[in-house]
Amino acid sequence: MGLGLGVVVLTMGDRPRELGALLDSVAAQEGEAARVVVIGQGARLPPLPPWADAVEPPKNLGIPGGRSLGVRRLRELGGVDVVLNLDDDGLLPRTDTFRLVREAFEREQRLGVVGFRVADATGHTRRRHVPRPGRSGVLRSGVLRSGEVTAFLGGGHAIRMSAIDRVGGFPARFFYAHEETDFAWRVLDAGWSIRYRADLLLQHPRTDPARPAAHNRVRPAERRLPAALVPPYPASWSLHTLTRRPPAAGLRAWWSGFLEGVRTPSPPRLPMRWATVWRMTRLGHPPVF
Repeated sequence: MGLGLGVVVLTMGDRPRELGALLDSVAAQEGEAARVVVIGQGARLPPLPPWADAVEPPKNLGIPGGRSLGVRRLRELGGVDVVLNLDDDGLLPRTDTFRLVREAFEREQRLGVVGFRVADATGHTRRRHVPRPGRSGVLRSGVLRSGEVTAFLGGGHAIRMSAIDRVGGFPARFFYAHEETDFAWRVLDAGWSIRYRADLLLQHPRTDPARPAAHNRVRPAERRLPAALVPPYPASWSLHTLTRRPPAAGLRAWWSGFLEGVRTPSPPRLPMRWATVWRMTRLGHPPVF
């Protein structure tokens, strides 16, 4: 028997058709079935298959809070070694995804997180969905190149349960956006690795890039970076935002959130080791941008 898999899906209850399609793709996976938990974020869930466990908290817990609730429920169900977090409007087009996930974690004992490739129905992956530096273009940005990275996408990934035990879950305070950055830095600092797998595909509708929750750009730096790197990280994101020339209303909202992040403490402060900074630098993504 291989590693036990668990799946956590968060939903607002407004995508019943997409959620049903995702659960169908989960059920179609080869090999041992995964335990599945669906979290209704303050909303009534649509009818679910009998093998899916429904949890309906009274309010929206945010993405990190909802995922943490899903992990707690999987612990209660038992037999889960690896947790997959999947967007409710995603789809697993391959039936061997679970097998590949199991093999990846069995092969590398210090593997903490596996990030999926996110692509639309035409197979196109946007540059911003590739967790490594690079210019635009599939080949130049390494969309189809698997390997060790320093980040992963929230909409489709798998985490070793013992890594969660070691570093803790997603920070509930973030509520929405960039909680994966904080988690990834903690995983790397604890000695685990993160791998991007281009063959593990999550099909997802194409969405316009948004820049909400700017305060969460500041919080990972305040919580996890050595003091000397705290100013450069938010400063580089500010410069990036300005060079994109967003609409005036969007820019005002971004700066409002950014200043909120600067003014509001985000405990606990547990800076990563300089050895981790160097490791991230060698992987091509130093934590300054």
